[in-house]
Amino acid sequence: MRKLIVTMAITALGTASNAQIKDSLRRVVKMEGAYNFRDTGGYKTSDGKEVTLGRVFRSDAIDKLSDKDLKTFKDKKIVTVIDFRGIEEAKKAPDRLPQNTNYLICPAGSNNLPTAQDMAKFLKDKNFLFDMYGEGGLPYFGERYRALFVQLLTLKPDEALLFHCTGGRDRTGMASALFLYILGVPQDIIESDYVASNYYLAKNPTMRGMYSGLSKMSGLTEAEIKQQMELRPELIRNFFTAINKKYGSVENFFQVEMGMGPREIAVLKQKYLK
Repeated sequence: MRKLIVTMAITALGTASNAQIKDSLRRVVKMEGAYNFRDTGGYKTSDGKEVTLGRVFRSDAIDKLSDKDLKTFKDKKIVTVIDFRGIEEAKKAPDRLPQNTNYLICPAGSNNLPTAQDMAKFLKDKNFLFDMYGEGGLPYFGERYRALFVQLLTLKPDEALLFHCTGGRDRTGMASALFLYILGVPQDIIESDYVASNYYLAKNPTMRGMYSGLSKMSGLTEAEIKQQMELRPELIRNFFTAINKKYGSVENFFQVEMGMGPREIAVLKQKYLK
């Protein structure tokens, strides 16, 4: 049965995402207390370079990391953690981190997350995720992601960084998309990396429990809810479309919201490409 579920999950992701998953041994960090812990490296850029492995990681919630996980964490030389959750959200499930980890919380857009009751209502609107990635979320993107890129600029060569939220899919997915884009990774690869969270999070029992609870509240079936919540390429496309519409380009977004122009972007490429 478990094999069948995994097979169905892979099939649902499509050919492009399958390629990412087949290549996942290079990126997935096996953790006992996290399900979507991945390296952002290993992807080829449009000009033939490659994003360096072992420097920048992404994850879902890390409040349940085991002692073994903490050792893995240290072995990966992760010294800085960027948390995109809201303040109250983070208080309910504080990160479990090795001592002396540099921790920054970036809660923009997350301090008033919908309740379960709100989510049940939102699920009846098929555009609620689309809006979160576009016009609805646009006012928060700069403030939310600024600290991440400042830290990336100053990270030492022998250090690594992790960014995460609760599911490691939406807020974290947008951050990963920005990071890969600014390094020159093609859009189709960015999309494959993004939707792969569907596969990794399918193994998370918390997600299955959430679908069950929302089903009871909304009157929708679990299958309908899963379909509504599934990450799709058009969501991350809408993220970039909203940025381009307001700022003219992603590069202008970096200039205006991050204070990072061509010089800083060149530094990022020097640090995280090989």
